Amino acid sequence: MTSTPDDLAAATRDLALAALHEITPASTVGPAAGHTVEESGAVSLRFENRLPGYPGWFWTVTVAQVDDSEPTVLEVELMPGDGALLAPDWVPWAERLAEYRAHQAELAAQAEAGAGEDGDEPDEDSDEDDDSDEDDDSDEDDVSPRLHAGDLDGVDIDELDDSDEDDDSDEDDDSDEDDDSE
Repeated sequence: MTSTPDDLAAATRDLALAALHEITPASTVGPAAGHTVEESGAVSLRFENRLPGYPGWFWTVTVAQVDDSEPTVLEVELMPGDGALLAPDWVPWAERLAEYRAHQAELAAQAEAGAGEDGDEPDEDSDEDDDSDEDDDSDEDDVSPRLHAGDLDGVDIDELDDSDEDDDSDEDDDSDEDDDSE
């Protein structure tokens, strides 16, 4: 048995490299980059990573030696170092959608404020845009499919805002059917 964690790290360097070469090509493993002693007495040996796209990451192999037995590999992993590029924290879809809708409402409010800032009535062009929006809404009711819980992938977010209008048109359709049955 090795007497200190430093001795264990030195004695198990080849064992750690062999474990790494089982999961990744030797060309992706760089030179030794130190080691840390874990609370349990195990030692984590670090090696520079040469995988493209992972700058600042290290291959880490954790080894331990219990009593008089041979050292053994506990874990092999790719771990980020200081300054490594990391993915942002995950944000649930409902929160992202709420942020999107709030931003869209803010833009609409800014557009309305910008149209009446000079005290003049809106231009004729803006009236035409308003009229065409109303026509577009009625056309969308005829064309857009009803959304179901599993149908959100690939759906334009703006369609979700019109879901209340879709419900109203369905009620109108139901009342038309009742009239026809008489």
